[in-house]
Amino acid sequence: MTRRQISLILLVILALAAAYYYYGGHSTPKGQPALVSFSSGDVTPLKTAFNSSASSVRVLVMLSPT
Repeated sequence: MTRRQISLILLVILALAAAYYYYGGHSTPKGQPALVSFSSGDVTPLKTAFNSSASSVRVLVMLSPT
């Protein structure tokens, strides 16, 4: 295989992974609460979901690309 073919294959795999991520659906297993979506302007849903489980262990992870 040439370097160009390998690059093309990797690009196709990346495009398929991105399509699956955005259009593959976001569901949760049975028994688990639904996913909570929020924007940077309104974190009320996150705060409500976080505070509603005060009797259990909670972990909040924030990731940044920089």
